[in-house]
Amino acid sequence: MSERAINYEQLKQHISQAYPGLPKQLQRIARFALEKPHDLALGTVAAVAEAAEVQPSSMIRFANALGFGGFSEMQQIFRGHLVERSASYRERIEQMRRGNGRPAAGGGTGVLRQFVDEAITELSHLDENVNPADMKAAVRLLAGAQLIHVLGQRRAFPIASYLAYALRKLDLRTQLLDGVGGMLGEFVRGVAPGDVLIAISTRNYSPEVVDAAAACHQRGVAVIAITDSPLSPLKPPARVCFELGDDSAQQFRSLVGQVCLSQALVVATGHHLADRASPRKRRTNGG
Repeated sequence: MSERAINYEQLKQHISQAYPGLPKQLQRIARFALEKPHDLALGTVAAVAEAAEVQPSSMIRFANALGFGGFSEMQQIFRGHLVERSASYRERIEQMRRGNGRPAAGGGTGVLRQFVDEAITELSHLDENVNPADMKAAVRLLAGAQLIHVLGQRRAFPIASYLAYALRKLDLRTQLLDGVGGMLGEFVRGVAPGDVLIAISTRNYSPEVVDAAAACHQRGVAVIAITDSPLSPLKPPARVCFELGDDSAQQFRSLVGQVCLSQALVVATGHHLADRASPRKRRTNGG
């Protein structure tokens, strides 16, 4: 690492760049650091090492690999990020409750409350994980695309279906790549420069979605990725990548964050199209 990161965004980038060349133990810490930055900010070396299932000495080695003199020095970056975001007491309490691994009480009502609490926590972190510059870049790509292709499989398929439906409502030419009849490869080969591919996948990543994003990127197609982590295989081919955080530890993973982001993308694109059309209307009306 040529120079040490001085803020959280730089540190995220350094970790992502260093990840492929790290030993397995340090890769585990890297994933933990990116997926649970608040836990790393608040824990001791021993507590974080236990949570990441590594030896405490590995935490020191990880910090050294990123150019820091020790764990505490690196942790200050994560603490600074936490202070900036100032997580609410409710968020912290919910994180503690989930960490205790207690089953929801109260039958069906208890299960519902657990899912509501987890959804609230997920949405509270959504604004933190989504960069406004990425939103603007994605909106410009969607508004200027000749044809928008949307691809998501398994649990991501409902998100892809909604995006295809909603973008068509904006009168944008949009195609859902559903792969019916085993024709996904043929449809992907038809995606051309000037088009945009929205690729949606989280761990465990769909190989077909990852391969399609990589193939489109190689042909110069702009890829917008909706995924979970800076270490996602969708990040390298993406021109814009939304990393919403990894909830793979949950038995039933939520779609709340992806739905909210998708709706925001559609509405923001609608505003962009309306703003773009307004000057033309004024000129036509002689205003």
